[in-house]
Amino acid sequence: MAIPNYTYLKLKMLGPHGVVTVGTSFQRAYECEVECCGHAAAVVVSKELATLREEVAEKTPDAKKSIGSFESAEGSKEVLVDPSSSEGKKVCIGTTLSSK
Repeated sequence: MAIPNYTYLKLKMLGPHGVVTVGTSFQRAYECEVECCGHAAAVVVSKELATLREEVAEKTPDAKKSIGSFESAEGSKEVLVDPSSSEGKKVCIGTTLSSK
């Protein structure tokens, strides 16, 4: 069993020949406190990072799906851009548009 005294920065515990007292300085106590806060922040950030990785993994698109698999909407038709040209370039236009 140990008894810490934060006011005097002392730690007292029972030893083989009586009470053992361990002391420190205010500077060392401050350095330990800063280090402890750093460890706590790292733990919080690592948990948040794990949560974010799970969320991103769920929302990641399938890489095997072909990017160039475009399908035109219903109500469209292909028309030659230049009927007199031999290139045969076509464009898709909507057939459900108004006459305006």
